[in-house]
Amino acid sequence: MTTTTAPSALKRTPLHDVHAALGAKIVPFAGYEMPVQYPTGISAEHKAVREGVGMFDVSHMGEFWITGDRAVDFVNYVTTNNVAALAVGQVHYTTILNDRGTIEDDALVYRFADRIMMVVNASNAAKDYAHIARHANRFGVTLRDASDEMALLAVQGPRAAAVLQPLTKGDLSTIKYYHFTEGSVAGHPAIISRTGYTGEDGFELYVENEHAVPIWQALMATGQVTPAGLGARDTLRLEMGMALYGNDIDDTVTPLEANLAWLVKLPKGDFVGRDVLAKQKEQGVTKKLVGFTMGERNFPRHGYPVFYEGEPSGVVCSGTMSPTLGIPIGTAYLPAAGAKEGTTFEVEIRGKRVPATVVKPPFYKDASHL
Repeated sequence: MTTTTAPSALKRTPLHDVHAALGAKIVPFAGYEMPVQYPTGISAEHKAVREGVGMFDVSHMGEFWITGDRAVDFVNYVTTNNVAALAVGQVHYTTILNDRGTIEDDALVYRFADRIMMVVNASNAAKDYAHIARHANRFGVTLRDASDEMALLAVQGPRAAAVLQPLTKGDLSTIKYYHFTEGSVAGHPAIISRTGYTGEDGFELYVENEHAVPIWQALMATGQVTPAGLGARDTLRLEMGMALYGNDIDDTVTPLEANLAWLVKLPKGDFVGRDVLAKQKEQGVTKKLVGFTMGERNFPRHGYPVFYEGEPSGVVCSGTMSPTLGIPIGTAYLPAAGAKEGTTFEVEIRGKRVPATVVKPPFYKDASHL
């Protein structure tokens, strides 16, 4: 008699019961049960974020705390952006590379006065932790995975500050884009960060698990906030040309190929993967991530075959019908020679090759605060 091991149970965020009560469609995502949409639907949630305020539960994201005298040096070594250039209270976007110079993950780095927080993708959290922990002893730092202890709410949209301000004592107007402060929301301690993954103004609230439900309920009680799921989060970030790990970037591409060269600070000194990138910068890339649009009735989906000058060129990385613009949008890797605005190539949709045109992201360009 043989036995089979049952698959490991999916995790739930502290807000799981809230989503269920709201009638959310719950799906497996990155090891968690997550709301993909609510009864209002993805288009309505997307519109709410573009025009008013939407709120996302993104508590599945991973958080690492780094402490020690050389915390800045350590994070500088395991990421590509320049942590030393961050002021206390500032955040930046970065990539984590392997020795081949390809992308293990993308991340946010928060610089506090006495520690650093790294925020990574849920699906990569365990891998990332093991990947960077190898270097901790060399820098004499303490690395702690706080992912299961922390919840994260993203309050996004042009009215986010107006809705959140009455619930916090601090003046939100003093928090600049990609900066943060430690304060409280609805009487509960929170890291209040002016960041997001939507292209709109907004805040991400990092809290201990027990504070997630009361803060969510306080924001919903304003009557001005629309709960939004992963579906709208994906269409919003794609309209802004923001990369999604596993679709647009992964460990087969370098930041230079993925249009993320601005995250690579070669002059800062040594870091994991630096030599590979320095060589690639000198020699030039052979492929590049591009944005594209298509004719009106075509719907590019992740995985559809791509052809450049009749030859295969991978697949559609991300693709959707833009809810804001009403046109098909997507991303794909093309040979460097074809990665110019206005270049045409083909996407195979249901067995038929359909023309696509390279455009420069972001597709949605009305986010005036950025």
